[in-house]
Amino acid sequence: MIFFNTKNIIWNFCKKLASLSFSIFLLLMIIFFSMLGSLIEQNQTDIYYQEYYSINNSNKLLINWKFILNLGLDHLYQTWWFNFILLIFACSLIICTFSTQLPGLRNARRWKFMNFKQSLNFNKNLIISPNILHNSCSNMIYSLNYCNFYVFHKKNYLYAYKGLLGRIAPIFVHFSMIIILLGTVFSLFFGFVAQEMIPEGEIFHLKNIISSGKYSKLPKNLIGRIDNFFINYNFDNSIQQFFSQISFFDQQGNFLVNKIISVNSPLLFHGITFYQTDWQIDALRVQLSPKIYLQKKLVKVDINQKIFWVCNIPLSINKNVVLILFNLNNKVFIYNTNGVLVKTLSLNEKLYINNIPFIIKDVMTSTGLQIKIDPGVSIVYIGFLILMLSSIISYISYSQIWVSIISKDFNLTGSTNRAVLFFEEDIGKISRIYSKYNNDDSLSKIKIIYNVLKK
Repeated sequence: MIFFNTKNIIWNFCKKLASLSFSIFLLLMIIFFSMLGSLIEQNQTDIYYQEYYSINNSNKLLINWKFILNLGLDHLYQTWWFNFILLIFACSLIICTFSTQLPGLRNARRWKFMNFKQSLNFNKNLIISPNILHNSCSNMIYSLNYCNFYVFHKKNYLYAYKGLLGRIAPIFVHFSMIIILLGTVFSLFFGFVAQEMIPEGEIFHLKNIISSGKYSKLPKNLIGRIDNFFINYNFDNSIQQFFSQISFFDQQGNFLVNKIISVNSPLLFHGITFYQTDWQIDALRVQLSPKIYLQKKLVKVDINQKIFWVCNIPLSINKNVVLILFNLNNKVFIYNTNGVLVKTLSLNEKLYINNIPFIIKDVMTSTGLQIKIDPGVSIVYIGFLILMLSSIISYISYSQIWVSIISKDFNLTGSTNRAVLFFEEDIGKISRIYSKYNNDDSLSKIKIIYNVLKK
């Protein structure tokens, strides 16, 4: 008795889990939290959230940094509760597929011949036509085949269907969503994200790991170098695009690949994707004599959304010059202690200040890269492809027709799950073709009454 009670409890639980309303509820939850994860910046520092989601300042989402950090909304897609929702949703889809969809498909593929005498007891809408002479099974089979129905014949009974893909497609919709969830979990456990700010001309390794899966592995034999960094500007000096030229070598120093990347043109190499995400101006390299070089750090200043970089170079105890740079294409503006513009210099142009040769040799820049391994992205793309195709195919109507031709009695009934008007057209077409090849000019003699059941 205990065994049957336990079995009933499990079965009822599975039925609730696989119900359409519960699946839709889980899907809406996933969509809501995914939107929330898109609105809230992910994988930022605590200071970032304290600044932009402070308790005192109001914000559009009506949430503060404590709420974000306590619930893990700063790394929402890696939280246990979000992945638990994904797991429950996947279980719901799997149970629904094997308990409802697959049995429904097997039932749809059966040859279901109807006993019309028995069916009259429960189907009052089914009407038998008047007595007709010369009824022909072969003509009806031809008429059904002409309308692209698959026909099965048993004695005086016919069963026909078309649009079986419309019944198969929902199964693939479920499988595609499961594939998408598997790809997401695969990325979660085997992927990683790193961010690096690398000076131009420097060699780099992957060190600054932002997030990594439990089973992810970092490439150890990959060495990169930033060969060049440059920016394209619009006519109004706004940034159009910025580029980094990257080279990769193996541990023996052998050249592997070289490519210029930009914001919308990443580099994919050995399963690793390198994205161009950021940049910064670091310093000026100044030559004061043939043997003396000075490297001064530039400070970024933003005044009324006007950005420039500035540094101060002392010439004596009471004298210094201020260097201002607005972008990589402009010249360097040199001001004295009183704020008077002394001169604008281009790179490698010489200027004498207090009899000291002053040459700006280089503007030192860094490029910001995001390095990402996402082994599940191809699985997710395949899942979405199957989802789109199966969603379109699922709109194909699944239609069934039962025919009984016994002596002078001709009976026809049918059902479809959607597109009722098209099904009515098929019935009318079958009626006309059957009348034509049955040598009967009067359609009124064959009264085909069908029952359209929406399933």
